[in-house]
Amino acid sequence: MASRKLAKAPKASSQEFVLQEFLDSAGLSRTIAKYSKSAVIFSQGDPATAVMYLQQGRVKISVLSKTGKEAIVAMLSRGEFFGEGCLAGQSKRMATATAMEATVVLVVDKAHMVHMLHNEPELSDRFRIHMLARNIRIEEDLVDQLFNSSEKRLARTLLLMARYGHETTPQQVVHQLSQETLAEMVGTTRSRVNFFMNKFRDLGFIEYNGGLKVNSSLLSVVLHD
Repeated sequence: MASRKLAKAPKASSQEFVLQEFLDSAGLSRTIAKYSKSAVIFSQGDPATAVMYLQQGRVKISVLSKTGKEAIVAMLSRGEFFGEGCLAGQSKRMATATAMEATVVLVVDKAHMVHMLHNEPELSDRFRIHMLARNIRIEEDLVDQLFNSSEKRLARTLLLMARYGHETTPQQVVHQLSQETLAEMVGTTRSRVNFFMNKFRDLGFIEYNGGLKVNSSLLSVVLHD
């Protein structure tokens, strides 16, 4: 059964390009949009006309099948792009983006984003790194889904939500999601999620105290064969 370490992000130096500062100062033709919890940012099938950058909050990306079954394909947090498919010729949104809490999004028109990527090397480099990291994450998710048990998939999901490995932005306490949502993300049943969450808590891997605290010791579940 496959088992791999979660790669740690490199530490940021004082000279590192700060994307948020660039976005604030580069004269981007953009809109700042605010969404309340559960608000739909865009829906599957909507025209794909802009790239979005998550400034604050959390966003769920989900896909609805023709039979009406929903699958959660990503959970995004502050500092991530989404909706970038429009830059590759995507005319309609392939998924639905929903705010999981009060959320602030920077919306950049497609044409202006293309212009900035061509003329601003630092933005282009940062965006390319983002896309490569996103592709790696998709590959890891696929391997995880194909080869790992539901217990390992849940442990990995919780560690990713807690931003394990991102030394510049650690987050031990994550906003608690319903077990139904976790089950959709992991690809299992709510009863299995409930069983494993209780097990993780009893072993001291997670804690409930004003939110869900994920301890780094949970990594042992992912690494265990």
